[in-house]
Amino acid sequence: MSTSLASRPVPRPGILEIAPYVGGKSTAKGGGKVYKLSSNESPLGANPKAVAAANAISSQLELYPDGGATALREAIGKAYGLSPDRIVCGCGSDELLHLLAMGYLGAGDEGLYSQYGFLVYPIAIKSFGATPVVAPEVNYTVDVDAMIARITPKTRIVFLANPSNPTGTYLPFDEVKRLHKALPSNVLLVLDAAYAEYVRNNDYESGIELVSTSDNVVMTRTFSKIHGLANLRIGWMYGPDHVVDVLNRIRGPFNLAGAGLAAGVASIEDREFISKAADYNEEWLPKLSDAIRATGLDVTPSVCNFILIHFPDVDGKRAIDADAFLQDRGIIVRRLEAYGLNNSLRMTIGTPEANLATIAALREFMK
Repeated sequence: MSTSLASRPVPRPGILEIAPYVGGKSTAKGGGKVYKLSSNESPLGANPKAVAAANAISSQLELYPDGGATALREAIGKAYGLSPDRIVCGCGSDELLHLLAMGYLGAGDEGLYSQYGFLVYPIAIKSFGATPVVAPEVNYTVDVDAMIARITPKTRIVFLANPSNPTGTYLPFDEVKRLHKALPSNVLLVLDAAYAEYVRNNDYESGIELVSTSDNVVMTRTFSKIHGLANLRIGWMYGPDHVVDVLNRIRGPFNLAGAGLAAGVASIEDREFISKAADYNEEWLPKLSDAIRATGLDVTPSVCNFILIHFPDVDGKRAIDADAFLQDRGIIVRRLEAYGLNNSLRMTIGTPEANLATIAALREFMK
């Protein structure tokens, strides 16, 4: 029996205009070994101490977790010298980005982000009836002047991924401060620092200092990348008391599972594992970048655990051709048409075996 649109529940205007987020692929053609380099996952795996802590929760599955994430907030606060009262934990930083949009955006408002900013930003903005505004980038890097030029009386939130995914570029702290200085006091600056732990450049700052000295800045972080806990979906935000209060009013009462809370505590306390992961990335990032350039391909300089690779506009050598070629060899990278980067691919830094296999495949492809 057919059902007319008027006789069934209809979503709010704009919801059906949202393009769903599509994660990196996990499977490739054929039945051979697969190297998944599409989702920026840790090549070192999860911290064994975090795995043990998560497994220990299996005997308590009938109990609700701590709805306030008390132990995890205290562990994060201790690690970074922050007040736990100014920290909110969420189901990945994605949930926190949505909660910020829920708390501060509505119909008639605008949310601003840069051209190659995280795809979750427009989804969060549109989800609550606001209008996404996009500022163009220069050389795959956020252009602060372009961001400032697009601030209007309707702007309520500015999302800034720093470093940025999928480009791997970043803004020096002076540029972040310049952007913040140009914002009206009623505009919330959201510093998405999911990849902060990988950056070793002296002119970078994750946002902690700016949050500590401002009333309209928050910083979000994640355990999915350098901690290797993507499966447990753990994120956190550091912000002013009044923003923390808003998010605690609207978030779910038990938005993190007990296994994630326990694993997060174990992982944030193990600085040796975090340093090991950062050192591994620092070793392989230049190696891979140089090897890929040596094949004749262009690479955007990255400070993250992934590399943005650009392909020639030549029949048989475009990104779509390279993706098919790599998949045939069990190598999965990230297609970027959703970002408008139709002739580029993003490669996560993987295990040594995966990295060497990818370099060999790209050399063969570019012959």
